Amino acid sequence: MPFMRSVKRRRIFATVLTLLVLWLPTLGQSQPDPQKEQLLNGLPVLLWVKPGAPDVFVKLRIHSGAAFDLAGRAGEMALLGDLLFPDRATIDYFTEMNGRLEVRVNYDSMTVTLQGRATEFDRIIEVLRNALLATQLTPEVVARVRESRTKIVRETVISPATLADRAIASRLFGDFPYGRPWAGSVEDLARVDRPDLMLARDRFLNPNNATLAIWGGVDKAHAMRTLRQLLGAWRKSEQIVPTTFRQPSPPDVRTLVIGGPAPTTEIRLAVRGVARTDADFAASTVLAKIAQHRWEALDPALTQKPVFVRSETHVLPGMFVMGAAINNDSVVGTLASARKAMDSLLTSPPTTTELERAKGETIAELLGVLSKPDGWVESWLDVDTYRLASVNDQVTALHSLSAPAVQAVATKLFKDASVASVAVGDSQQLKTALQGHVQFEVLGEITAPQPPPKPAAKPSGVPAP
Repeated sequence: MPFMRSVKRRRIFATVLTLLVLWLPTLGQSQPDPQKEQLLNGLPVLLWVKPGAPDVFVKLRIHSGAAFDLAGRAGEMALLGDLLFPDRATIDYFTEMNGRLEVRVNYDSMTVTLQGRATEFDRIIEVLRNALLATQLTPEVVARVRESRTKIVRETVISPATLADRAIASRLFGDFPYGRPWAGSVEDLARVDRPDLMLARDRFLNPNNATLAIWGGVDKAHAMRTLRQLLGAWRKSEQIVPTTFRQPSPPDVRTLVIGGPAPTTEIRLAVRGVARTDADFAASTVLAKIAQHRWEALDPALTQKPVFVRSETHVLPGMFVMGAAINNDSVVGTLASARKAMDSLLTSPPTTTELERAKGETIAELLGVLSKPDGWVESWLDVDTYRLASVNDQVTALHSLSAPAVQAVATKLFKDASVASVAVGDSQQLKTALQGHVQFEVLGEITAPQPPPKPAAKPSGVPAP
């Protein structure tokens, strides 16, 4: 039966690869590159004109995000995003025409999406103009919106998986911006005041620090005329704030134990990763797939558990993180097998089968995103945020990736790396399981001296795929 399952997987994989090869040449035809314009104030405009389409959506990408939150004020940029459209009536306007209005903030950017009927294009741009040029930053509005965001943060149920994700980021990055939650905390939001928000608006919400994308049933001449009329007065900045921060110190390599009423344990291991702008980005994404496959091969029980390996990239180097939800008594073995998977990638390059499988999965996920207009436009906005090659060129780079390139990234990330690790679960059971095997500390407890851990067994190799 295992052999038959293996044969079936290979057949499915071969079919997927065949479809990808057939689809790649037509990608540029099904989703064309944008027409590019620029306003006099420096605002780049990307246009996909779809004559006769009933809807239009407008996306504004501000190329600065939560990484620029002031120290002790995590959530500042997220709060500024909330303040762009503080009135319920504005949201209702888009809802009534089956559209949407949303503001999404991450570490690298703020993206405003406005979608509605194409006949309402001028009104949609007017709403955007009012948000940018007449942002409501009165003391009363700031207090109301901050209270609303604080309530959401306070009442949001944090799952053990989310807690583990936040903990590993904090463990790896410390006080570096990527170590704090982009949405903020109750304590930090209380420190964000009106002058902070006014300064952030003046520093970051500028046309030469943004890109505007328009997709749908609007005439190009009409669109550009409306943009010049309504957004032409948006004042450009004399200086763009660069993304430069003091690099974090190496992490504490002891496993951090966090207590929680969980029937299982969430574990995370992470090392410093690559940047989204790095030439190794594509290889790191494929490496994550291969690392997960090897981890599961070394520890077959993981195939029945929630497990992942991902390369989280940002403007500056992010992290390469491995995670799983496991039984409490499996923690030591799972941590060890994760490290063995890393070590195996240093000594054994990906086989042809491993590489093609990982590339196929990565390209399939990417093409799934690019097959939708929203995902295609977001990918083009990423081109501007991260100064990347065109979207089609990114797909081609994945397709041509070689095994030596992937192993080179593994060496870059894993060799002599300081590995941060976290375990979230029953702290008493975890302490018992880890004692004598893994150096650890328990969050909130004074760490007692621990005997050195037992030597880990040398990796015995990875089963052939």
